Amino acid sequence: MKAMTPVDRLLTDLRAIFATRLVSLVVYGRHASGAAPRGVPIHTLALVEGLSFPDLEACGRVSSRWLSDGFAVPLIINRSEFARSLDVFPLEFGAIIDAHTVVHGPDPFDGLRVSDADLRRACEVDLKGHLLHLREAYIERHGELDGIAGLVESSAPALRTLVGNVARLDGHHPQTEGALAAYLAGALGPTHERALTAVLSLTMSAVSAGDAAKMYPAYLSAVEALSAYVDAWQ
Repeated sequence: MKAMTPVDRLLTDLRAIFATRLVSLVVYGRHASGAAPRGVPIHTLALVEGLSFPDLEACGRVSSRWLSDGFAVPLIINRSEFARSLDVFPLEFGAIIDAHTVVHGPDPFDGLRVSDADLRRACEVDLKGHLLHLREAYIERHGELDGIAGLVESSAPALRTLVGNVARLDGHHPQTEGALAAYLAGALGPTHERALTAVLSLTMSAVSAGDAAKMYPAYLSAVEALSAYVDAWQ
């Protein structure tokens, strides 16, 4: 008999809880695209017909097993609620639609699409928030190199998400560092591309506080350019 995989166990649990109300189960994100590093939690979404408080209680009783199997807490949502929420969460739900693998049931996203206007607006909100944070946090650090370096390094993961979302707006889905750099060079020019990829590299390798702090002026200028690019996008 074939041994059950973690996904098999999750599906078995969800079937026991929701029975015929379980419409579909998908794996999404980096595990669906095959680009997940070791240790990254497995993200899943279950679409159901009806979701009650007793359902949540039942999920809570087995959630520790899901976490120990390497899953993030599954996103469980009514099927109709997902379709009605695309304009509210265009980045998050759009990413699920773009990169998912169906484990059980029909593909729940056939015919669903995030509008360009909703995606552009969400990118603009996130980018301008990132820009305001970079400016405010710089002032708070009083010019101290360690503090500025910490600001630059800690913002790198959010920057990666932002750049990926803007690339999606242009119909690109870069899976490698080289593809991401090529996209940025085409959209913003080589100077801003170098500034952004230098910060993005901090998610994979460490640099001295002095070197990280030196990145800040060009980094700020590049984020301003990326924000203006999205603001003018059509």
